[in-house]
Amino acid sequence: MRVLDELAALRRAGTPRGITSVCSAHPLVLRAALRHAAAAGSTVLIEATCNQVNHRGGYTGMVPGDFAALVRRIAEEEGCLSDRLVLGGDHLGPNPWRDQPAEAAMTEAEDMVAAYVAAGFRKIHLDASMGCAGEPEALDDATTAGRAARLARVADAAAREAGGEMPRFILGTEVPPPGGADHALDHIEPTSPKAARRTIVVHREVFAREGLGDAFGRVLGFVVQPGVEFSNQNVIRYDPARAQALSQVLDDEPGLVFEAHSTDYQGTAPLARLVRDGFPILKVGPELTFVLREALYALDLIATDLRPGYGDRPLMRVMEQVMCASPGHWLRHYPGEPAEQHVLRHYSLSDRIRYYWPEPPAAEAVSRLVAALRGQRVPLPLLRQHLPAAQAFADAPLDPEALLVWRVTQSLEAYHAACNPEAMKG
Repeated sequence: MRVLDELAALRRAGTPRGITSVCSAHPLVLRAALRHAAAAGSTVLIEATCNQVNHRGGYTGMVPGDFAALVRRIAEEEGCLSDRLVLGGDHLGPNPWRDQPAEAAMTEAEDMVAAYVAAGFRKIHLDASMGCAGEPEALDDATTAGRAARLARVADAAAREAGGEMPRFILGTEVPPPGGADHALDHIEPTSPKAARRTIVVHREVFAREGLGDAFGRVLGFVVQPGVEFSNQNVIRYDPARAQALSQVLDDEPGLVFEAHSTDYQGTAPLARLVRDGFPILKVGPELTFVLREALYALDLIATDLRPGYGDRPLMRVMEQVMCASPGHWLRHYPGEPAEQHVLRHYSLSDRIRYYWPEPPAAEAVSRLVAALRGQRVPLPLLRQHLPAAQAFADAPLDPEALLVWRVTQSLEAYHAACNPEAMKG
């Protein structure tokens, strides 16, 4: 936790550093993150979201203890030391139960937060900003802060019972849509400095009134919108000039930083500017599973060309069948004619295909692909055709899983460089 605790002080000292928040439950993405951390000797922050993992299973079927056990098992396999691993919970609040009355949804949220902390999660993003049944879609600061304080109390009690360090909190109401926007974007307005200041002041006052001054002292930062986002088909990159006034809010809050969500697809230079400007916690999720899918589909094409009897892109065909059979995760997010929806199902930057990899037919198709190519020598021209960046894997017995981890690691390297200025200089 020391890395997180030092972020604000490092910014004040003029030597800002950041940390990547890996928001994914895919085992290969987790392996890539943990392998990279072990190799770099750096701290790795891995977060699960409220819809993905909760006390009722979430869409992964994992409760917080299951997710923590999975991450720790892979960390041990990859030689990532336990003191280099931080587990976080993202958007923890009533969101998964918003269709219920507020009290029922908050009771569920309390149980979820307690389960996260009991399982060893210690970076906790409390998100109570969204209305429940019969409430406005977005709540005012006072209501949001009151519910966040209620959840912080539960988190602290669970930590005291479990032992170990007390939780660190992320608060705030300016939360971008999880997984990116559904429509094309031409700009994103950063959070106004006035709104950011009010959010901080109201939360501080409410926590103090509730006798939670100690908990507020463990607030690392607030979620705001620095002006970054991605949609199904385009990316809005960070413009430091437009966020300058927002960054200056931190001059009056020396113990805090801002957390930036939806930083996927930004690239190293914009990410580094975010870190410099007071947004050192960089959340990334869909980009990592997008590049994983990119590599899987490339291998699917390679196996189609290389292995007689493998078939014509069977992995992609299976994913199409699985997604069309259960459209709940993508239908309302992918507008347009059937042909447009087909392209989005497979290639959208929001990468809602990530929800379908655990499905048995999808997992079987991936296993068949890996088995078809394991140990095969892929000619250089074939790799140049379908995955040109992976030419180093040509003409040698192929380890498909190593290639997939390598592809995810490329994205993680961009984040690592942005968070560690000395790595950029090197």
